[in-house]
Amino acid sequence: MNPIDLALRNATYKMFVELGRAPSAQEVGARTGQGTEEVKASWRRLHDAHALVLGVDGSILMLNPFSGVPTRHVVEANGHRYFANCGWDAFGIGAALHVDSLIRSSCPDCDEPLEIPVRDGLPDKTEAIWHVLVPARDWWSDIGFT
Repeated sequence: MNPIDLALRNATYKMFVELGRAPSAQEVGARTGQGTEEVKASWRRLHDAHALVLGVDGSILMLNPFSGVPTRHVVEANGHRYFANCGWDAFGIGAALHVDSLIRSSCPDCDEPLEIPVRDGLPDKTEAIWHVLVPARDWWSDIGFT
């Protein structure tokens, strides 16, 4: 990762947190003074390095722990409503922002609603179980599914 890629990745994260959604390449370019094409090229290199995940249109699909698209995993934190990529990443949003959060999701098996407050980095409810069907070594073979 070169210094420009690192700076653009950091700017993308900062804007995601501020906006409560994935910024566009144009928005990041305007904020950083880089051209839209340079941002897109940087994002492509970051995608290839597994530092973020792009959709087929080149927009941000995942900027872990944040999802660039709506998911069943909604996190209220920092005065925003964020989408997480999975249940595990839902806990990562509050942790990354160093704030308390409220996770709203649903059981993928029975669709029962789940609501988990997280305070001081710990969930108020501890009876939930998180199960991953894909071994960690295989996550990047289809990160969108995982």
